[in-house]
Amino acid sequence: MAAHPLRVMLVEDEAPARETMRGLLARDPEVELVGETWGARSVEAIRTEAPELIFLDVRMPRMDGFEVLRRLDPDRLPVVVFVTAYEEHAVEAFEVRALDYVLKPFTDERFTEALARAKERVRGSGVESLRRELLALVRRPDARQVGAADFTRPDRVVLDDGGATVVLPPSRITWVEASGPYVIVHAEGREYLVRTSLTAIDERLTGHGFFRVHRSAVVGLDHVREVRPISHGDALVVLRDGTKVKLSRARRERFEEVLRSGE
Repeated sequence: MAAHPLRVMLVEDEAPARETMRGLLARDPEVELVGETWGARSVEAIRTEAPELIFLDVRMPRMDGFEVLRRLDPDRLPVVVFVTAYEEHAVEAFEVRALDYVLKPFTDERFTEALARAKERVRGSGVESLRRELLALVRRPDARQVGAADFTRPDRVVLDDGGATVVLPPSRITWVEASGPYVIVHAEGREYLVRTSLTAIDERLTGHGFFRVHRSAVVGLDHVREVRPISHGDALVVLRDGTKVKLSRARRERFEEVLRSGE
C-alpha cells in the first residue's frame, strides 16, 4: 500500500466520460481524485492541485491536451494517461513509449489497466525519464502552429494563423501571455501562437489600452472585470470571460491607478 493516496485529476470535457472515470477511481483506495477540469481552465487547476497523475483528453474546446502540457512547468509535469476518441492521437501519444492512452469508448478493464500502469510509474524510479520523453512529444516542431504578427499599426493587429491572415482591432485582444520563445495572443475566444517576445508586445501595446500585469502577461484593460487579492501582496486579474491572470505585487499599485484613471 502506498504511503499516501495517489493524487489524480481528470482533464476531460465530456461529462459522461468524467462520470465513468470518477466511478472507477472511487473503487481504488490507493487514489484520491483531486479535481475535474477541461480546456484552458485546466492549466491553473493542475498548477494549483499538483496531481501526480492526470487522465488528459486530447481534444477539448479552446485548448487541446498537448497545449495544456506545454503551459505547465516542465520540471513538475505529472504522469499522463491520454484519453481520446481518435486513433491517430493514440498513436501519437504512444510514440513516446513511457506514455499510455485510453481510447474512447473504453472498457472498465482497459481503464483499470492504464491506472495500474500509471501507479507503477509514479511510484517507480523512472518518473524523470518519463518527463523528458513527454516533453519531447509536446515540443516537437510539428506539434504546434507558430505564426507571425504585425503590431506596428495602432488600429489593427495582423496575425498569421496557419497560413490564413487574421486582422483584429487591438480592442478584441483580451490578453497576451509568454510561452517560452513565443507569445500566445488570446482574442475572441481563440488563441494564436506568435513568434515574438512579450517585451516587444509590451512596448507596442502598453499605454494603448493594455498593461503588463506580470513578467509573463499583458492584459487588455477593457476586458478586466475585477482585481482579486490573493497573498503576499499579489493579486489576480479576473477578465470578463473568467480567465484569471496573476498580478505581481510590484505592478499592482500602478495597475489599479491606471484602471481608475483610464490612462
